Amino acid sequence: MTHRRRAAIGLGSVAIATALVLSGCSGSSAPSSTSSDGLTKVTLQLQWVAQAQFAGYYAAAAEGYYKDEGLDVTIVPAGTDTVPINEVAKGNADYAISWVPKVLGSIEKGVNVTDVAQIFERSGTTQISFADKGITTPADLKDKKVGSWGYGNQWELFAGMQKAGIDTDSQISLVQQAFDMKGFLAGDIDAAQAMTYNEYAQVLETINPATGKLYQPSDLNVINWNDYGTAMLQDAIWADADKLKDPTFQDTTVKFIKASIKGWVYARDHAQDAADIVTKAGSTLGTSHQLWMTNEVNKLIWPSTEGIGMVRSSLWDQTVSIAEGTKDNTGATIITKAPPSTAYDNTYVTKALDELKSEGVDVMGTGFTPLTVTLNEGGN
Repeated sequence: MTHRRRAAIGLGSVAIATALVLSGCSGSSAPSSTSSDGLTKVTLQLQWVAQAQFAGYYAAAAEGYYKDEGLDVTIVPAGTDTVPINEVAKGNADYAISWVPKVLGSIEKGVNVTDVAQIFERSGTTQISFADKGITTPADLKDKKVGSWGYGNQWELFAGMQKAGIDTDSQISLVQQAFDMKGFLAGDIDAAQAMTYNEYAQVLETINPATGKLYQPSDLNVINWNDYGTAMLQDAIWADADKLKDPTFQDTTVKFIKASIKGWVYARDHAQDAADIVTKAGSTLGTSHQLWMTNEVNKLIWPSTEGIGMVRSSLWDQTVSIAEGTKDNTGATIITKAPPSTAYDNTYVTKALDELKSEGVDVMGTGFTPLTVTLNEGGN
């Protein structure tokens, strides 16, 4: 994803078939089996193609962090119709990366999974508009042509508009937004959905016909749902709740989270190197766009309030409240009742963080300073 259903592509010293095999072992096998050299085989299902949204996992593989924990990690591509969490439920993957609200809906339908590490603390979803539209707050979306991707990506937008007092049935013109920014750039949409790490950059990589130069941030207004209390938790590591009853899998989960966090620390401290790792993984994104994405994703993680991966109860409750109480244009909500207590568990990430702290790893990122990234036309 960004937010769509996506496929992942390979990395570095890997064997690529239907998945990319990391940490120095070739071939693939059933989840949680053991390789010939004694490493525990683990399968991770991403949401989308190789891109810096997942830089930490690629870095953990490339830098040998998974292997250091005794793991042989395979990152599996997602097809256009793949629902990542279903791959965990079907036993095809040990872990999946997915947004919390999307998985809450699956849990209510009977998928028994647990958020074992909440990697993104902040939401990357925004609503952007050209400055001359005068749309600076959610309330300003009233009577405007508002773009929405749908497909489970609409909830923060609808929650934000409804919180601002807008009747989303009658006081906006909802536009089905394609998964690009063409409609926005053509003027068909007044305010469009854009991830900070992807679509927003796509606009800034485009030539402004009025100036003959790239669009600038000053040309745009951005509504960031983190600022209005309607942000929802996004990229998290999910595992099968029943498998987590097994002490061996519990141990594997701690190791997987620990190595993944080290990968994200690497991406924080070596953003350009992490971007290059993802490019080597087969990403088709341009060089400047890849670094932009790495930098923006880092902002969603760092600084961490309670330690990277910890599920903050206040943000979890906010996400659940929106999932229960916000209706979209179809009149539906994500869930009709609160999820079970097994929907998230900080036990495994706490153990991983304790080990990392004892090793001197900075899991808070208090001193994190984002880069200033210069985008080129087309993200090249």
